[in-house]
Amino acid sequence: MAHRLITQIVFVGSRIVGRSFMAAYRQAQASSEFARAQAKMGGNAATAGRANLSSGMTLDEACRILNVKPPKNGTGGATAEEIADRFKRLFDANDPQKGGSFYLQSKVLRAKERLQSEVEPIIERAEQEAELKEGFKPKIYKDR
Repeated sequence: MAHRLITQIVFVGSRIVGRSFMAAYRQAQASSEFARAQAKMGGNAATAGRANLSSGMTLDEACRILNVKPPKNGTGGATAEEIADRFKRLFDANDPQKGGSFYLQSKVLRAKERLQSEVEPIIERAEQEAELKEGFKPKIYKDR
């Protein structure tokens, strides 16, 4: 009688453990597929509705936090100086030592980082275009 009870416990226990491992495997597989899909989406051109993977904040949300227009390739939109000015003012206003909120201060920081990630490629592209218009002029150093 005892051997029958022990056998049942072993079978039921192994079935429970097996199902748990299968569920964990399915969950890990779904998680890796989701991460792969997110990485593939992040490789495309950035859009206003898509969140940045590092900050988790959309471009629209960052613009609303700092109260600036979205940066554009041409004229208009937020500039790096405007973003820095708004960031400094809001970051200092939300300083916890002055009675502000650490949460709001961190949101302002993430918004600045998100907007800078959008503005920097635009600035680099403009610098490259200006250099192409001027032509390549290497700096020449003379040995003394």
